[in-house]
Amino acid sequence: MRRSRGVTIEDVARAAGVSRQTVSNVFNAPYRLKPETLERVSALIEEMGYRPDQSARSLKSGTKRIIAYLTPVADDPANPNPVMSGFLEAMVTVSGEAGYKVLLVRPRPGQSQEQAMDEVIASRTVDGFVLADVMHDDRRVAHLSAVGFPFVGFGRTAPGEPQTWVDVDTVQAVIDLVGLLASKGHRRVAFLGLESERPWVGHRHEGFQAGVRRFGLDTSPALEVVSPARDPGSVTETLRPLLTARARPSAVVAAGDWLAMGAYAAARAEGLSVGADLAISGFNDLPVTAFLQPALTTVRHPLPEIANALVTRLLQVIDGGQPPPAGLLLPGTLVVRDSTG
Repeated sequence: MRRSRGVTIEDVARAAGVSRQTVSNVFNAPYRLKPETLERVSALIEEMGYRPDQSARSLKSGTKRIIAYLTPVADDPANPNPVMSGFLEAMVTVSGEAGYKVLLVRPRPGQSQEQAMDEVIASRTVDGFVLADVMHDDRRVAHLSAVGFPFVGFGRTAPGEPQTWVDVDTVQAVIDLVGLLASKGHRRVAFLGLESERPWVGHRHEGFQAGVRRFGLDTSPALEVVSPARDPGSVTETLRPLLTARARPSAVVAAGDWLAMGAYAAARAEGLSVGADLAISGFNDLPVTAFLQPALTTVRHPLPEIANALVTRLLQVIDGGQPPPAGLLLPGTLVVRDSTG
């Protein structure tokens, strides 16, 4: 079918054998359509070259077709978090497929996150917010709930707060990690945590404790240690008592990949070979982990699936519909490499 600049929504509906509203839903509410209908009509839209009038759509719907993303505060501005960079890329892709653009929002020096959000809301330029790194009793969640502005969160909100969140099932992912180690014959497995109030660190610890109980491993509290920081020096000092003990652990589950890399340094400082003498695993699947020697076993976040679920839920809120009544947990992917033998 030849591409034409004069193609209308009625032309597409007639060619597809669907209603005008169905074609509109491809752009405005794709979650309302059956997957096969969405795929078929989307393909025909592309083939016919139909492009809706964005200004007319905005005037009619009252939406701006823009989602605000309040960027997380970086631990180290010189080293951006590759996990969240990957999430942002996935969210831009998913939003674009739904006909939305993403506006990055970051507070100016001296400006609070709440003030930055209020400034954007007052400008009437966005339809809703996506929050990341949601904490327990998150002030951003409380603020947007109080002003009644649509939002969703990557990370769990507290009970009693809006449950329009999506997160990784961290507990189950770490249980799976422990199960992998148990299947390789490890009985004394240590947990390396980080001094942090971030809820996902606690979830990983919870998963470790559940895993060692489920698989009948040593549950001694002495096998659970916390590093004050994730640099190799701090991790080495934290792990040294365990790695020099007479009954040292044969494996370490680290709460994050940076901690796991510190555990590599700690193992080598004691003359231990990673993968052979000491199995080590992490969490996050940072790009560098595949290039370590040996490559690190870790857990990968399902970033495209998280972004898709968040944008879908936000559009449901913007559209006036009710999102699912509870938050959504998505499974992480266990990436098995040589560091666990």
